[in-house]
Amino acid sequence: MNLKDAFLSLDNYFSPRIIGEVNDQYIKVVKIKGQEVPWHIHENEDELFYIAKGVLLMEIENQPDVKLKKGDLFVVNKGRNHRVSSEEECLLMLIESKTTEHTGKIKSAITKSVDQQFY
Repeated sequence: MNLKDAFLSLDNYFSPRIIGEVNDQYIKVVKIKGQEVPWHIHENEDELFYIAKGVLLMEIENQPDVKLKKGDLFVVNKGRNHRVSSEEECLLMLIESKTTEHTGKIKSAITKSVDQQFY
C-alpha cells in the first residue's frame, strides 16, 4: 500500500477511509479543511493522529490549543473532549480502535458510520 495513493483516492473532506487493520485497530486516511468537526469525546478509546500534509489545529477542552504540522504525531486520550480543524487542506492518518465512533456520540452532517468508511 502506498499512503500517498490512499490520500489521492479521497474525494470528500471529513470522510475517513479505512485502509487497513492492525489487531483491533483501524488505519484510516482523511482530508479536512475548515471547522466541520464538532466537539466530541471517545469515552473508551484513544485516537492517534499523524499529519501527512498541512497544519491541524487540535483543540482539547481545558488545555492550550496545539498546531500540528506535517510529520507530527498526536494522541488524544480517551475521555477528552476535543475537535480538530484546518484553514487549508490537511491530510491525516488516524489509528483508532474498531469501536471508535467517528464523532463520538455527537451526530452531525459529517458523521460517518464504520460501514460508510469502507471503500
